[in-house]
Amino acid sequence: MRQNEDRVKTMRERIARMMAGRNGNDQLNRFLLLADVILLLLAGLLGRRGLGSLLYFLVLALLGLTYYRMFSRDLYRRRSENERYLREKEKLRAKGRVLRERWAQRKDYKFFTCPSCKAVMRVPRGRGKIRIVCHKCGNTFLGKS
Repeated sequence: MRQNEDRVKTMRERIARMMAGRNGNDQLNRFLLLADVILLLLAGLLGRRGLGSLLYFLVLALLGLTYYRMFSRDLYRRRSENERYLREKEKLRAKGRVLRERWAQRKDYKFFTCPSCKAVMRVPRGRGKIRIVCHKCGNTFLGKS
């Protein structure tokens, strides 16, 4: 039993030495692997003809990109790619939060978008036709609440 534990320990040390100075597995790689698994399942459902074979090719390309990023020694570029991914992910999450809030408030408020600056304003429902003044640019327009 002790001999197996020593083998596992030496294998971990070898992998750690091999990965030293390399990018490793970051959040973008995890997303790419998840997308790869989903595409692989879709390709399996569609079969090996037509769209299925195209998906298999895409799976292989994504897997290659994931391994390329994982074993890359260009840490600056891989980290900047990961930071860009995290910024875009946070933008999508923020949009989702805004949409959930608007959905929850839909019975009490009506939302309008300013025609000039595209700012979103919230006005109480049931006030009839009202004049709305944009809080950002001062533009005035009419809307039915």
